[in-house]
Amino acid sequence: MPALAAEKKAARDNLETMVVVGVATDTEITPEQLEKQQANDLADIFRHIPSVSVGGSLGIAQKVYIRGMEDTLLNVTVDGAPQTGTLFHHIGRVSIEPELLDTVEVQSGAGEATSGPGAIGGAIRFKTKDANDLLRSGEQFGARLKGGYFSNDGTKGSASVYGKLGANWGVIGSFVQVERNNMKDGAGNEILATAADQNLAFVKVSGDITENQKLTVSYEQREESGELGRRPNWFVLEGDTLYPMDAERETLVANYSASLNDAVNLEITAYDTNSDMVQDGPWGLYGGNTASIGFDIRNTSSFGQHTLTYGIERRNQKVVAGGREVDSTSSISETGRVQGAYIQDHWQVTEPLLLSFGVRYDAYELTQNNFDGEFSSDDVSPNVGFSYALSDTWTLSAGHAQAVRGKEVGDSFTLESADIDPALKAESVDNNELALEYIGGSLAVKAAVYQSTIDDVIYDEDLFENIGKLESDGFELSAAYSYESWYLTAAYSHNDSTLNGNDIEGYEHNGLGNTRGDTLTLAVDYALTDRLDLGWNLTQVQGIDVEVLHRSVELGWIDSVQTIDKSGYQLHDIYLRWQPLQDESLAVNFAVQNLFDEHYRDHSSVGDYSDIPGWGIVSGVYEAGRDVRLSVDYRF
Repeated sequence: MPALAAEKKAARDNLETMVVVGVATDTEITPEQLEKQQANDLADIFRHIPSVSVGGSLGIAQKVYIRGMEDTLLNVTVDGAPQTGTLFHHIGRVSIEPELLDTVEVQSGAGEATSGPGAIGGAIRFKTKDANDLLRSGEQFGARLKGGYFSNDGTKGSASVYGKLGANWGVIGSFVQVERNNMKDGAGNEILATAADQNLAFVKVSGDITENQKLTVSYEQREESGELGRRPNWFVLEGDTLYPMDAERETLVANYSASLNDAVNLEITAYDTNSDMVQDGPWGLYGGNTASIGFDIRNTSSFGQHTLTYGIERRNQKVVAGGREVDSTSSISETGRVQGAYIQDHWQVTEPLLLSFGVRYDAYELTQNNFDGEFSSDDVSPNVGFSYALSDTWTLSAGHAQAVRGKEVGDSFTLESADIDPALKAESVDNNELALEYIGGSLAVKAAVYQSTIDDVIYDEDLFENIGKLESDGFELSAAYSYESWYLTAAYSHNDSTLNGNDIEGYEHNGLGNTRGDTLTLAVDYALTDRLDLGWNLTQVQGIDVEVLHRSVELGWIDSVQTIDKSGYQLHDIYLRWQPLQDESLAVNFAVQNLFDEHYRDHSSVGDYSDIPGWGIVSGVYEAGRDVRLSVDYRF
């Protein structure tokens, strides 16, 4: 059986990893893909996934979007630890080092009850490597050194040591450092305020307590600093004042699992995450801190044709704002709590028919100490879906899912300026999907359509209030074909995202979403020999016009709605990976991103309002032009 078909069949046959509701456009990214393109940030991780986009250009300002919805509407986890809260609405809230990743799973749209609280737009699950992922057969200890050069413009170095602690335990320790100068765009112009330094330290201990019980404990500390614009995700002009900014995230995660019998397959995750940001900005020193601590306890039981997953989870959050010193005594803070319980059943009714249905219950509470504002809500979220094998090669799947999200802790930068509407209601989403998939021999093809509607969208317009309905509709097509040493893939994504019938845009609807043109990706990978791989990727984004400033017209700030142009662009990336030694201990990676030096602004960045009188300073950052990347990776 060809590799493509074998991988697809294995995924389909494993009920523990199968998700029926929301499966239509789900994606998994592997470390091999990330290494080939020498991924350095979020944009690199999702660069060739049409349904996922990243705007903001520089690392600290990057924001992730699924189907046009910003990551604030997603449940994003690292080894099960949610990444929640925002420190400053002009920077991103998700940060991860690609070097550490074992897998990245993307769930598009609201899905099953196990997706976690608040996953009204979908979920992204980052899973980090452990010692066993790096140790080769028979090895007890190992080390890995990697150095990389980016022509546009910087260097990256990493060192990892890993090994076994006795027969059943392993440990990995990694340090990664990135130094970047200002990038240049496709027109050869320096993109000011894009230089930054990044440091990451990571330790993970994992092992078997008994034959059927496993424990993993990991700690990650990530730091990023630079002299940035007043609003890091906006374009900086020559002569503009730059402001030092430092950001740091610490995450401690413990994962315990016990597989005792068909009825008891227990998984427990506990986490403690802290994020800090300090900017010496136009108003002096400003700092923000978000903290999240919680757990998820779930069990999976198999009874005949049923595989049942059920559990409880709880997350306590706090966001604090202040000056140079940010601590728990600050007078500007919010605290929140969400508690949930869920159950999901996969029922193999017949050999071709798999049904999935479940429900989760979530209760939200939030307190503002500076406004005496309070919010609480609770509701249930049901889902149902099926997968039906029409034949050995054709599969039809469909799903309907609902999800709710109450008011969670807000952006630390705006804590002192936004009260809560006493009549505020929780957001609720209805997500519908339909997909048809063909897997036969060396060919796999999928077509999917979806429709998501979020009612009672919560937004801050000097008051946290419900502002209407956000709709995300679209379709996706994908195909993969393998032949001998060739592997070809193609994907197309179309999405319409609107708020109350109007286009959404990253400036006016910061924290909600953005409008992106139709996206086409093509990729060709060729194994020239067992030790030499090369490939080419194309990304083409269609240009669109977006109507903007609807709310400003309502408020009387401008006379009429305006239109901004999001120009289309076409990107070509190539890579070559060479392992010259017999034991595969040495790898040389060569890649070129944006081969033809395209000058463009990503559609998921803030649009260009510079031609609109009174809005001239509003403009997103351009993306980097041609970037030649070379890295050498040695394991011993």
